[in-house]
Order: sequence, then structure tokens, then C-alpha cells
Amino acid sequence: MLTYKLIHLVQYHADHLAASLLRRAEMSERAESYRNVSPVELRERVYEIYHHLGTWLVDKSETDIEQRYIAIGSRRAEQDVLLSELIWVIVLTKRNLLEYIDDLSFPGRAVDASQKHELSQRLDRFFDQAIHASVVGYECAAQKRPCANEATAEIGVRNITRKAS
Repeated sequence: MLTYKLIHLVQYHADHLAASLLRRAEMSERAESYRNVSPVELRERVYEIYHHLGTWLVDKSETDIEQRYIAIGSRRAEQDVLLSELIWVIVLTKRNLLEYIDDLSFPGRAVDASQKHELSQRLDRFFDQAIHASVVGYECAAQKRPCANEATAEIGVRNITRKAS
């Protein structure tokens, strides 16, 4: 029950969290090539994850996560974002979220540490899959070769491009 409340709070504050991540990425020396990415595009991608966190953690399959992040990795390669910086921004996205969750408390009761731990484990799995799929998409685009999920990744890239325009 509390895990649901934590996820709901993240989703409710997705706009604030996305703005926070955007500031972190802009200030990070480890993300300089992200200047090639429209701030609007980056903010929309991060907002989408935060706003639909429950869906990503509960309803989406590994294949769904792979398809989405293969497309993101491919798009970042096309934008000349360094692979190390792509990974760093995904790590920042996760850190931003975990720090927010760590700071949460509910009036009148201590937040159950086991609930935060459970959510943290789910986030670890999600972001581990996201990092791997991003690298796969990036490598495919950089080497100009098709990904295993080429058709799906291409659809995802077109959707990312269309939303960013």
C-alpha cells in the first residue's frame, strides 16, 4: 500500500522531478554533449518515465523497456551524445528519483523503510534494463546496423523525434 503511495507521489510530482533532472544534466560536466539534445526533448522523456512510473515498474515487460530504450539510445547516437554521457544522464535520472523518495515522509507516521527498499529494488531492475537497452540502441545506430528489434526501435525513434518537434 505504501509503495503505491510512493509511486503516486512520484507521478504527481513528475513535472518538478523532470525540471530537477534537466537542471542536473545542464550543470553536469559529465553531460556536456547533451547540449546537442533539445532541453524540451530531454524533459519530455524524463517526465514520461516519472509520470508513468507505476506503469513502467508494474505493467511493462522487459521487451517494452528494451524497445523504448533502444530507441532512446539510437536517438542519442544520432544526436552525437557520447555513450558515457548517455549512461550518466540515465544514472542521474535514477539518482534524482531515489533522492526524492528518500526525502519523502508522511505526516503522523514514519515511512516504512521496507517499502522504500522494495521500490528501490524495482527501480534498480528498471534502470539496469534501461541502461543495457540504451547501449544496444546506441551501438546499433553508431555502427549503422539493425538492432534485434529494429522495426520496433525505429518506431520508437520516430515517436521520440515527432514528440520533440
